[in-house]
Amino acid sequence: MFNRLKKSLVASLIVSLLAGGVLPSRADDMVDSLPDIGTTAGGTLSINQELQMGDFYVRQLRASAPLINDPLLNDYINQLGQRLVSHANSVRTPFNFYLIRNDEINAFAFFGGNVVLHSALFRYAENESQLASVMAHEISHVTQRHLARAMEEQQRNAPLTWVGALGSILLAMANPQAGMAALTGTLAGTRQGVISFTQNNEQEADRIGIQVLQRSGFDPQAMPEFLQKLADQSRYASKPPEILLTHPLPDSRLADARNRANQMRQVVVQSSQDYYMAKVRALGMYSGGRNQLDNDLLDSWAKGNTREQQAAQYGKAIQFLQAKSFANAKRIIEPLLVKQPNNVWYLDIMTDIDLGLNQAPQAIKRLTAVSASASNPVLQLNLANAFVEGNQPAAASRILNRYTWAHPNDPNGWDLLAQASAAQGLRDEELSARAEGLALAGRLDQAITTLSGASSQVPLGSLKQARYDARIDQLRQLQQRFRQYSKS
Repeated sequence: MFNRLKKSLVASLIVSLLAGGVLPSRADDMVDSLPDIGTTAGGTLSINQELQMGDFYVRQLRASAPLINDPLLNDYINQLGQRLVSHANSVRTPFNFYLIRNDEINAFAFFGGNVVLHSALFRYAENESQLASVMAHEISHVTQRHLARAMEEQQRNAPLTWVGALGSILLAMANPQAGMAALTGTLAGTRQGVISFTQNNEQEADRIGIQVLQRSGFDPQAMPEFLQKLADQSRYASKPPEILLTHPLPDSRLADARNRANQMRQVVVQSSQDYYMAKVRALGMYSGGRNQLDNDLLDSWAKGNTREQQAAQYGKAIQFLQAKSFANAKRIIEPLLVKQPNNVWYLDIMTDIDLGLNQAPQAIKRLTAVSASASNPVLQLNLANAFVEGNQPAAASRILNRYTWAHPNDPNGWDLLAQASAAQGLRDEELSARAEGLALAGRLDQAITTLSGASSQVPLGSLKQARYDARIDQLRQLQQRFRQYSKS
């Protein structure tokens, strides 16, 4: 699956479609709106259709890919992504950013403003500007509607509908071996044409992305620096990095990115504290098959600037936490929390330490004393989890009912609410929460069946039953809307 989209044929076909396009890049460096000539993809897909397909894709991704549902990391990449989006032009959809646990460097974007990053990017990005350069590139694929434009070109030039292509791509996401056969059959003789689009679109995404990067306050040199790192890896490795199978890197692309960066004002940009913390957390907790938070990195940071030193201490605590050496982790984090009592990274790990030591009341006391716990989504989940572990499920439900209303697309909230409801013996509410989790993973049949079970648990004609039945109707409508994609 996605933790190993390593078969080069599957990888190149999938993201050739995801990043492919039709038109050559324009010479105007200062304009990053869609070209006025040629296709704008409107003849094939409306923005509303893109949003619907994006919703369908995300649900399939949740069901089949090793998504990292870490509230801290998701909050960080979405804040970073929204900073970039706020400086992009031609933004027609909301943007959402996701992390996949995968040791291969890669990133891709698809319909509806959805951008997916592999966790390996934290290992290879030396600073926040380099990470942001990858994200800006993917954001530009979306704003330029490269996937929709590629689909329009294929519909015009080959006996291939965009629905069939999307169905094959999704099959490859869920099952690489079956997906390879489906993609080979679906794309038939069009593969070379798709790949030939890609180089133009990669350069267009670089050109626009580097402008977004600069306007967002990051170092534009980070883009050619990261591309050079990929080129160097490719030169000395037995096989190129996965990202180069899906994002071609001819010499002209690297030279163009370097030339554009050299023409921009040079700036010195420091990586944020959140970047260092996110890097340590990703390497220490989500590195695929092996822990990549090595002591050499932490020792180096321990001698660096203040931000690096704090991240090094946080990293040591994560190492102890992963080894279930809770007392040693606590010894490191406690003095840091005294200095920064509202630091969400420290509060989160300290909650895990308390729960590991079976000290849920201490975690609850600490979190309720922090005013940000009432508004910060990460701390809300931490406090709700502490209440569940501390045998106070009613208190957890009060938090989670508000949280799931404000964040209905976060599986973490629904999972905790199901646990809290079960602990109170509220069978209908448990089933309702589990149904929402199933729906987020695209398992609409199961979600409807589970909600029907919730409806049968409450009095006939009650407000609860009306609410559950109305939700069943909504899910059936969603099921009907998605049928055109899932049947392919």
